[in-house]
This record gives sequence, C-alpha cells and structure tokens, in this order.
Amino acid sequence: MLKKKGIVTVISGFSGAGKGTIVKHLMADHHNIYNLSISATSRSPRVGEEEGVDYFFKTKEEFEQMIERGELLEYTLFNGNYYGTPKSYVEEITASGKDVILEIEINGALQVKKFFPQALLLFVTPPDAITLRDRLVGRGTEAIDVIEQRLALSYEQSFNMSEYDYLIVNDDLNSCVDLVHSIISAEKYRCFRNTDNIKEMQNELKIFSKGELK
Repeated sequence: MLKKKGIVTVISGFSGAGKGTIVKHLMADHHNIYNLSISATSRSPRVGEEEGVDYFFKTKEEFEQMIERGELLEYTLFNGNYYGTPKSYVEEITASGKDVILEIEINGALQVKKFFPQALLLFVTPPDAITLRDRLVGRGTEAIDVIEQRLALSYEQSFNMSEYDYLIVNDDLNSCVDLVHSIISAEKYRCFRNTDNIKEMQNELKIFSKGELK
C-alpha cells in the first residue's frame, strides 16, 4: 500500500520574485527527493557543459522530430534555438518515486499542464508590486527601461496567476522553501494521485465482501 510515484512540480513567477533562489535552496535541502528537470536544446554545447547534465543536446532536425512525435511536455524557440522538456525523462524519474522540478515560464507551464494534467503548478510572487520593483532595481544589473519592460510583462503575466494550483508569496526565503516542500509532500496523498493504491485496497477488501473472515 501507499506506493507513490513522484510528481511533476512546475515553478513559475515574475522576474525578480525569487523563484530561481527558491528552487536552488529546495534542491540543496532535499536533493535526495527532487530532481531538477534537464531540458533538451538545439543549440551547441558551451565550454564545460555536459550531455545529460546541463542539457540533452539535439540538432535542430532532431528537436523538430521530437516536436512532431509529441515527445516534449513543453518547448519554446529563443534566439533561433529550441528549448524544451523531454517527456520520457520526466516519466522515468517520476516512475522511480522521485519528484521532478521544472522552473519554466508561464507559457511553458501551461503547456505542461495541458499534456500532463497531474502536474502541480506553483506561482511565486513577492508580497506586493512595490517590493517587486525594489528587488529588480536592487539587483543593479539592468537599465531602468529594461526594468520597466519586466514590470509591464509582470502585469500581463498576472492574468495567468489563477491558472496555477498554489500561490507562493515570497516574503521570507526559508519559509517559502519550507512551504513549497510541504505542498509537494502533501500533494502525494491526494486521492487522484493514488488511484492504484485505492484499487489495490478495494481488491484486498473484496474477499471480505461476503461477510466471511478468513
């Protein structure tokens, strides 16, 4: 009883909300439970990058064949190169009982939900818009016009927030990491994720259905 498959968790959020930092700490604190998803890409490997560690490197033709065969949970084209999440890799990890974390943008997250309805979607946001602005400015890495573009995009993205399963308000990093871990852990006990266990119990109880104790 309670044979649990790993689940797919997609983490998205506004630029500057801290989703990458949350994922980094989640992996560091629970590396024995979670696997960070490895994407496939059609771009060439950079110095130091390894096949199956940083990316699954494909030619453009190979990647497009994967798209045609429906082998990707989500994908996007950026600067002339494809990036996407291989379905087989995710299924292999979850079948082993480990959870897979995908840190991807909203469009990709909604693609995953479409082809993998069991996926858990978490949206990371700061407590308010002023905090988001201050974090982007505080980075000191981007010009004001770029920050303004990011905030304008965040406004557009806010209309997709309700399509996620949980809203993670990142006002304290450690609390957020603990919260995300707790949500994922609790999700494993949802009845729709345990249909095989339910059927197994039903089959075991069937021998008692005639009122006989053996």
